[in-house]
Order: sequence, then C-alpha cells, then structure tokens
Amino acid sequence: MAIRKIIRMGNPVLTKMAQPIQTDDVASLPDVIQDMIDTMRAANGVGLAAPQIGLSMRLIVFEIPKNRQTAGDTNTPTSPQVLINPKITHFDDEMELGWEGCLSIPGLKGEVPRHSTITYDAIDAEGNMLTRHACGFHARVIQHEIDHLDGILYPERMLNLRQFGFVDELEEH
Repeated sequence: MAIRKIIRMGNPVLTKMAQPIQTDDVASLPDVIQDMIDTMRAANGVGLAAPQIGLSMRLIVFEIPKNRQTAGDTNTPTSPQVLINPKITHFDDEMELGWEGCLSIPGLKGEVPRHSTITYDAIDAEGNMLTRHACGFHARVIQHEIDHLDGILYPERMLNLRQFGFVDELEEH
C-alpha cells in the first residue's frame, strides 16, 4: 500500500474531534487501514490515529512490541490492531507518569500522567465488537491514540512542562 504523510502539531485537523465511522462504511476501510499500519511502521511508531494522516475519522491502529509489554498483561496483542470508534469505558483510579512521544510532534517527548488500567470497546477491522482490558504501556498507547481522536495532543495532558523536551537533549542530560 502507501505510506502517508504524517501531519504535525499546528495542523488544525489535530485539534478537532474526529467523526464516527458508520457501520456500513467499515467494509471500505481496508486500504486506509493498511496505509496506516505501513505509515506507523515506517515512522517506527507504536500507534497512529487517522487524524494524524489528515482523516477525520475515529480509527486507530497500534502494535505493542514484545519488549514493551507489561508483565502480567495477557491482553496485550503483539500483532497490528485496528480499533474503529474506540471508547474507553472504565478508568482505574490509579495514575502513573510515563514518557511519551508522538509521530505528530517529532523529536520531542514529555512525561504524561495516564490511567494505569483501562477497559475499552471498539469495532475491529472485520466489523466485530470487542472489549479489552489493558494496563501499563498498552493502556497508555490506547489513551494517547484516543486523545488524537478527541483533538488532544499529549503536551495538553502534561503536569510539568519542565519534563518536556527534545529526545536527544533529555537522553544526554
């Protein structure tokens, strides 16, 4: 398929609520889904939301590398996953800080608070409903990508902007 251009912070598409996908339209998504997976992989990302390639639709793809799985999280898929109209249905009260980067904010990362455990519902690429529980990195990725669907970038979630900077500078110091 095709690798698409990833739009960056400052583009107004990233600040708007993405449109829900109608059930009848799921069958028309395979090319977009494959493009998103190819684009995510080409950029060395773990997740990508449709607004990041300029499409206002509630669609995300993600792939959790084995080395990023949280111990004890047996629900973490390691192959590419597709979530259509995803919705977090339960947040655990416990929050944890973690470093995040974003393909739409290249070269920067920041420390972001996220719920440590969530439950989410979505439609998969075949049109089936799914419900999953996620914790740790898996939960972080889902929250980050759903934020994209709601027009939110991770710096807006940060508590301390002193924990925000260029990856190479943060790693050096």
